[in-house]
Amino acid sequence: MVLAKLTTKGQVTVPKEVREKLRLKAGDVLAYEVDGNTAHIRKLERFDAQWHDALSANLEEWNSREDEEAFRDL
Repeated sequence: MVLAKLTTKGQVTVPKEVREKLRLKAGDVLAYEVDGNTAHIRKLERFDAQWHDALSANLEEWNSREDEEAFRDL
């Protein structure tokens, strides 16, 4: 177990061992998921705008009023 201390401003330094295992570097974004009194931290991958644009172009065919009505109750 690796420990870190919370500052009065609510900040914490990610310990070197954790940074190395997660391959963290300056500018990386971390996501926190809270489950009861446990927090899970994970590194988010950078947003790939080209992949998103290509995917969005393929999904447009399902973006209609009929689709909204068909999937409203899911």
